[in-house]
Amino acid sequence: MRTLIVTAFVSLDGVMEGPGGEPGYRNSGWTFKDVEFDPAAYEIKGREQEETAALLLGRTSYEAFAPVWPTMDDFAGYNAMPRYVVSTTLESEDARWPATVLRSLDDVAALKETEGGPIAVHGSATLGRSLADAGLVDRYHLLTFPLLLGAGKRLFSDADKDATKLRLVEYEAFGNGVQKQILDVVR
Repeated sequence: MRTLIVTAFVSLDGVMEGPGGEPGYRNSGWTFKDVEFDPAAYEIKGREQEETAALLLGRTSYEAFAPVWPTMDDFAGYNAMPRYVVSTTLESEDARWPATVLRSLDDVAALKETEGGPIAVHGSATLGRSLADAGLVDRYHLLTFPLLLGAGKRLFSDADKDATKLRLVEYEAFGNGVQKQILDVVR
């Protein structure tokens, strides 16, 4: 079975919306404008690209990434690997950045059963919450920023459910206050 990894920049209060400057969010760009840049904190991002075999996105993130990521040398690995979009409303893939459209979480569960390496979920707050609530997430790669953002899309759902136990497998704190946490879901 393939490992499903949710990777995110997240504030201390769980907000993941608009970390890089995406429009429409009050605190957009918070990872760069509100916290001093420390390249060591982003080592995990390069490692993720090397270790990931496929990319899984929600429709909104896919539509935001498709016009940009194919032109970025920093994302050459992601541009070369299979991509999947979970959506019930996406009419067709973006020709600039082809992807297979999955229509349900059952389709994601079936994808996890195929041969291959880890599947990474980037951005995609709504999808990440749905995957976690369905018990499909195996690991989290979090860069937690020392900020309280208040309102905004959150990484974790507020569904009333049994506790999900996590095991910390790697961590590091950086001089700018960012903390790397890699956590496995305990089953």
